[in-house]
Amino acid sequence: MKHRIIVLGAGYTGAAAAGRLARRLHRDDVAITLVNADPDFVERVRLHQLAVGQDLRYRPLVEMFAGTGVELTTAEVTGIDADRRTVTVAGTGADARELEYDTLVYALGSGWNDQGVPGAAEHAHEVASRAGALRLRERLAGLAAGQPVVVVGGGLTGLEAATEIAEARPDLEVALAVRGGLGDHLSDKGRGHLRKVFGGLGITVHEHTAVTGVEADRVTTAGGEAIPAAVTVWATGFAVHPIARATTLETTGTGQIVVDATMRSVSHPDVYAVGDAAMATGPGEKPLRMSCASGTPTAWQAADAVAARLTGGKLPRIPIRYFNQCVSLGRREGLIQYVTADDRATGAALTGRLAAVYKEVVCKGAAWAVANPTLGLPVRRRRVAGEAARTGPAARASA
Repeated sequence: MKHRIIVLGAGYTGAAAAGRLARRLHRDDVAITLVNADPDFVERVRLHQLAVGQDLRYRPLVEMFAGTGVELTTAEVTGIDADRRTVTVAGTGADARELEYDTLVYALGSGWNDQGVPGAAEHAHEVASRAGALRLRERLAGLAAGQPVVVVGGGLTGLEAATEIAEARPDLEVALAVRGGLGDHLSDKGRGHLRKVFGGLGITVHEHTAVTGVEADRVTTAGGEAIPAAVTVWATGFAVHPIARATTLETTGTGQIVVDATMRSVSHPDVYAVGDAAMATGPGEKPLRMSCASGTPTAWQAADAVAARLTGGKLPRIPIRYFNQCVSLGRREGLIQYVTADDRATGAALTGRLAAVYKEVVCKGAAWAVANPTLGLPVRRRRVAGEAARTGPAARASA
């Protein structure tokens, strides 16, 4: 029997892992199934563009993985039994069914995190999902000139959302509320450029401001201030998919799966976790932040480790490190902040139009890599060795 590999989630990391496995392993020896709730790939790093009315390219997964040997299952994951090695899925209009696996790659990623702030779940909009971006798009389109929009959160998502909205709708009063200073994680050059762009776009910045409540027409702060908001956009971080926490997999308090350097679960050796779903560490044993920059390398690491263990090859031991933080500031401006291996800003930064082009190239490159799982290169698929080629309890115990 073939060794059954199931990949859950077809975002950047899940799609990358499935494609890399298809390149590495021989079709006669493995059956790779990619499970995703949506039938097409979503460019999550561009959802702030979708929210302001720009159209994103349609990328059907069935076209992307045509000819790779990867079987697509369009269904929602509703449960995982890590001890029985089964995944329960439910498709539209179909009864729930179980899929059995020998190796599982968990890449269900993350969604927005309301941080438990009263009113955020009811009244705020998010750009962490396509559905959320489309709802925000409709709401923004209905706003009259002069109405206030407040973006909450000073991370990369908040910066990109605020500038994109302000550039696309200069008739609106856009504000950003941040707990610290604007761009305080950036270099002096990066912060200076950020303030210049925000000033040019007319964005009001509420620094050192903790939002403690959201209502339909305002947000309230820890200092008791009420900031008018016809629309509130929530960008204060991400929360992982809740399914892993409900399993016997070892997870952190936030629900991330604890993994070793090869992205293998420390409690269940037949499970790998990648991207936002994994509690992985980088240089200095610092946890990797939830981002495409760290997520894609974890997918490569996991796929190569799975292939190595199945074929008797050498395990990958490439440390995952950071190089830069890429921020789009509308369509004409950008910021590339160069960082140390452990993600601390250096004094070097690329700004302006050239930085915007740089970020666009990065986005296009990431999407192209997902849309071309074999990377347009000759494929050398290795044969699965010995016991790993067979399924069943005995073979699994020795894998």
